Amino acid sequence: MSFSGSYATDDVTLLLQVVDMAPTPVAQKEALIQSGTLHYSELLAPEAPPTAQYMGIYDAALAENGPLMAQSVVSLAKGIAGQIDGEITLVSLARAGLPVGVLLKRALKTLGRQCHHYGISIIRDRGLDHVAMRHILSKHAAESVVFVDGWTGKGAIAGELAKAAPDCGIPKPRMATLGDIGGFAWMAPTDTDWLIPSGILGGVVSGLVSRTVLNDTIRSSGGYHGCTTLPHLAGHDVSRDFVDAIARQFPWEAAPCNPLRKADRIIRQSRVSRTIDTLAKWHNIGNLNRIKPSLAEATRAVLRRRPHMVYVASDTARDTAPLMHLIRENDVPYEVAPDMIAGYRAVTIIEKTS
Repeated sequence: MSFSGSYATDDVTLLLQVVDMAPTPVAQKEALIQSGTLHYSELLAPEAPPTAQYMGIYDAALAENGPLMAQSVVSLAKGIAGQIDGEITLVSLARAGLPVGVLLKRALKTLGRQCHHYGISIIRDRGLDHVAMRHILSKHAAESVVFVDGWTGKGAIAGELAKAAPDCGIPKPRMATLGDIGGFAWMAPTDTDWLIPSGILGGVVSGLVSRTVLNDTIRSSGGYHGCTTLPHLAGHDVSRDFVDAIARQFPWEAAPCNPLRKADRIIRQSRVSRTIDTLAKWHNIGNLNRIKPSLAEATRAVLRRRPHMVYVASDTARDTAPLMHLIRENDVPYEVAPDMIAGYRAVTIIEKTS
């Protein structure tokens, strides 16, 4: 099955199978994951509607950083167009990559390029959806493929892509993102941890689909990785409004991106490694998956996980306002510690279950 979620059918083809899966309460989910009883991809946390106050904060973020996102998309689109001859096949990593991929497709089409856009699943420790990639490569050349995500945090998904893509027929995967803090993307406009408006919402800005899931039933079906749809959030959905708002602001004079140079990659990865190592030692963390760095990842962790502590570079800056709202609303401990989280604006530490 393929569909487009709540996006227009011309914007994206989602290569996911819709499954029926009840959400697992957050505390129970954490215990099951951290005990090794179940993999995170076998569980979904409940996704509640955003409050009116939080949507007001999102609207402010969109007004302030919408122009920067529009510029970043055009810069990426021009960079991709300059590196690939012929058709371009965008493969967005669901969910965070979906809004970015929709916008890139629109920009590339306006630039006169033939472009196709798919949304597929990638799961840490489980890899890319081989069935979805087989479908894509039956229609498009491997050299036309660019993977799309929202940002890189500490490189977990980028590392998974680098390991899994060769088995799917892409020997050297190229990933484009809006922000490449960790130095793991092929191409990105910046290494700054900036407030990407779509990064602070979940399904209501990503086509009303859940995070992707993979369990034994889905594997045995021989189909695509799974997801659930989110009809209970339909009244709050801003997926189309968001991409329309950004696309209206595209500055066509923006300069193109270039692929990341090896020297810059080493600098970024070293900076991130030092920060993650410092946090891991400070909190005696053996499983680095408990560390969620970057504004977007830190915010999403507070929304759907059990946070132990949040570090922020500032608790009064505009870019941390959405996260600080959630911290105060949920009474989450936090600390202003810009030196401890060098390279990031925020980091959430997931609570360890006993």
